[in-house]
Amino acid sequence: MSLSKKIENVKVLLDIVNRNYAPVVFANSFGAEDMVLTDLIRKNFPDISMFTLDTNRLPEETHRLMKEVEERYSIEIKTYFPESSAVEEYVVKNGLNGFYNSIALRKTCCFIRKVEPLKRALKDKGAWVTGMRRDQALTRKDLEESEFDIDNGLQKISPLLNWSLPDVWAYIKNSSIPYNALHDQGYSSIGCAPCTRAITPGEDIRAGRWWWENPETKECGLHLKERK
Repeated sequence: MSLSKKIENVKVLLDIVNRNYAPVVFANSFGAEDMVLTDLIRKNFPDISMFTLDTNRLPEETHRLMKEVEERYSIEIKTYFPESSAVEEYVVKNGLNGFYNSIALRKTCCFIRKVEPLKRALKDKGAWVTGMRRDQALTRKDLEESEFDIDNGLQKISPLLNWSLPDVWAYIKNSSIPYNALHDQGYSSIGCAPCTRAITPGEDIRAGRWWWENPETKECGLHLKERK
């Protein structure tokens, strides 16, 4: 399928979602896929609001991109932070980087810094939009473009699910839209600074996320949910 056809399919899906599930929000993490959706949403569906989760461990490059996006598209993206008391309790008990010590501790950190703030961001919404693609990870191969997120109680939409990585970058280059500078340094997937590294040519695109874990555990909890 051509890129132009895939773009049209995204617009059709978002139009259906916007008409049937309002209010709709876009969870923007400022990765390459999310920059594609940022551009498409702002140009075609400006009433779909955007938010982001600032874990307090994000790279400086991500913060710079946030500011650039707000200026370019004349929007204010609502930011949700983790509860300071929960972060403090975790750090006191496990250390600032305790997530390196076990999968359980890593997932607890992700819950505090991402999952709990997400629940606040999605409260009273009808649907949320994500930039997930099916070929990003083993944990995403069975996802659907539209499915009910039981855990959060609303519809979850992944318009780029069937896009390839070359599709994403072709859109970015063709539309001259901004993207995270870390991508030019070999980062394929960007999250918290201590949990993200550059990859070498030939490595899996998610190899730079939680590289000390096996592929089947590499989710933060935002997208590994009970679904129907």
